[in-house]
Amino acid sequence: MKSDITIADAQKQVDHWIKTVGVRYFNELTNMTILMEEVGELARIMSRVYGEQSFKESDKGKDLGDEMADVLWVLICLANQTGVDLTEAMKKNFEKKNIRDIYRHKNNQKLK
Repeated sequence: MKSDITIADAQKQVDHWIKTVGVRYFNELTNMTILMEEVGELARIMSRVYGEQSFKESDKGKDLGDEMADVLWVLICLANQTGVDLTEAMKKNFEKKNIRDIYRHKNNQKLK
């Protein structure tokens, strides 16, 4: 695996892995549910590292980056199986935010 992975590379590599090692994609609803599970695992670690909750024995040794990568993996699976090009989606999303939010955050008194 290359050291730098573009979004397009990630989509291709996940697709290849799913089709060769994972046998096939889970259906979209199953993957959506798995995504929520992975987000929950990420939230659990965040609440213990940055929040006020204490670690349980089962939480110790969890890696924040690995939990984020699990979320990204399943999101990429969903994009692949629904035909979403995440590179294009991100480009459009940046364009939208640059138009809609050009002054929004600069003018937000709560952020000063």
